[in-house]
Amino acid sequence: MKKLIIFLLMMLPLSLFAQESKIAVVNTQEVIQAMPEFADMQKKMTDLEAKYKNEMQVMNEEYNKKYADFIAQQDSLTENIKMRRMQELEDMQQRTQNFVQISQQDYQKQQGELFAPIQEKLKKAIDAVGAEKGYTYILDPQIVLFSGNSAIDATQFVKAKLGIN
Repeated sequence: MKKLIIFLLMMLPLSLFAQESKIAVVNTQEVIQAMPEFADMQKKMTDLEAKYKNEMQVMNEEYNKKYADFIAQQDSLTENIKMRRMQELEDMQQRTQNFVQISQQDYQKQQGELFAPIQEKLKKAIDAVGAEKGYTYILDPQIVLFSGNSAIDATQFVKAKLGIN
């Protein structure tokens, strides 16, 4: 009897390993690029970038005009006015540099805010497919360092869950 119990205890871990894990892969980049929300995000980011470029162009044109005026008039200006105009030009350069920093930070913030719901929607779809199909793991093939032939490509299932062809 004692030998039977020991034998069963030794076989228990082997039976746990004998259960087959279902592993699937999902190309998340492919799915994200097919999502209409991603196209909307790209459009908004392109519009925001164009807005910042236009603003930067206006600032540069204003600076170049003031600088050209200063160079043309510098010989006829008094020292006090010359110093004041040089200070104005330096202030304009500083405002331009601040604008570049702020616009880059805002661009990244907007991109993160627009991308977060896309990621969340994708995650929910992957979770739903995993639960429906009984997968133990779902991996992204771009991150996996080794993949045997036993992994199932669930990309189409996730796209179907999101209503994407």
